[in-house]
Amino acid sequence: MEKNNQFYILSLGCPKNEVDAESMSYDLRQHAYQFTDDVYEATYLIVNTCGFIQSAKEEAISAILDLAEIKEFKHTQGQAAFLIVTGCLGQRYAKQIYDEFPEVDLVLGTAQYDQIVSSIKALEQDINLRGHLPKKPGSLRHLFHGEQAANDRYYAYLKIAEGCSNHCAFCAIPGIRGPLLSRPIEDIVEEANILIKRGFKEIILIAQDTTRYGLDLYGETKLLDLLKALIDIPNMGLIRLMYVYGDVFSDELINFMAENPSIAAYIDLPIQHASNKILKSMLRRDTNESLRELIKKLRFKLPNLILRTTILVGFPGETDEDFEELKQFVKDIKFDRLGCFVFSPEEGTKAYSMSDIPSEEISLKRYNEIMQIQKEIAYQQNKKRINQKYDVLIENISDDGLFFLGRSYGEAPGIDPVIHVLAQQDNIKIGDIVKVKILDVDEYDLTGVSINECS
Repeated sequence: MEKNNQFYILSLGCPKNEVDAESMSYDLRQHAYQFTDDVYEATYLIVNTCGFIQSAKEEAISAILDLAEIKEFKHTQGQAAFLIVTGCLGQRYAKQIYDEFPEVDLVLGTAQYDQIVSSIKALEQDINLRGHLPKKPGSLRHLFHGEQAANDRYYAYLKIAEGCSNHCAFCAIPGIRGPLLSRPIEDIVEEANILIKRGFKEIILIAQDTTRYGLDLYGETKLLDLLKALIDIPNMGLIRLMYVYGDVFSDELINFMAENPSIAAYIDLPIQHASNKILKSMLRRDTNESLRELIKKLRFKLPNLILRTTILVGFPGETDEDFEELKQFVKDIKFDRLGCFVFSPEEGTKAYSMSDIPSEEISLKRYNEIMQIQKEIAYQQNKKRINQKYDVLIENISDDGLFFLGRSYGEAPGIDPVIHVLAQQDNIKIGDIVKVKILDVDEYDLTGVSINECS
């Protein structure tokens, strides 16, 4: 069979997975393999999977099936092809993947991204790797080169830690990714320096629990120290924090954010619920009262704060009263952005064996009710931004060619709305940071016009 050195990577799930996929791509390119976005041109078909909840597992299985069909088609054309599954689903279900998908040549877990090159070289030598099972999770080895971020955008994800030690009752991440494993501050700063020199205008700090960064390495949380080091980097652009936990969000951190405009006044605070009974059952450390107090402090110190959250409905034991408490919390707090999930019982978690799970019909009804409430809240929150002026990073052009598309500090890429910008100047181009006045909004997107600085 004819062979070539091209590879294709499909990455599913969260930005943390995206970093892992970029790391594998970088390592392969450093060893003379060539990336292609045409799956039919590739010899090596890699799917970096998510396996966090049932819907993510179904998406990953569908992707494996699709790539398996392509592999078999290529074989009928006399072309070599190898199918490699990496990431969370591989870590959790490697044996089942081998059993169910004979087309899969290798499964690598979440601590084996740095083995992608050696694995492909072994496949080239016709070494049979089927049946190779991932070892225990938890590794930073693939994160230390700093050149992996894609060149086709103006922001870069910077993973500051792996794993999680919180062991929330519903969450399989500690079993998939291992306990919290923080990178040294010096390594993160070195990578950030490289990213800024490469021209990235926004650095997005990610981890499973960003606010607990450093606890394992230094014996105390070090996110504040990390931020102090990062803002001293010459030409540092916007710094965005994702996935923070309320119970360790200190007053010092809030004050530092308020004093430093280079840190986005944007908080992704996944609360999961607002009933104290359910929060306790989830093994969360927050309470309804502590969350209200934290958000009050955040909004006082950061008056332009954009607040995003994630909640979970249908958790075992969630009664109508618990759900009403959650609804009231959402109505009272008025999150700018909100994502909602229906509980999915996951093997290896405490909630997997819990009883009294609301029916699927009830859970979906609660999901739809929350999202309908949030739709109106989001519209009202967006209306507050009309006539406000923002620095907007221009990233694309609308399909109809009428608008530039961009983001301010208030929009995280991939999960939040975009700002449609009508250009009043002729010299605006993709990659520019432009002052924009918001003129119109709906519950999702915002529309504005570019203005001169003196306007």
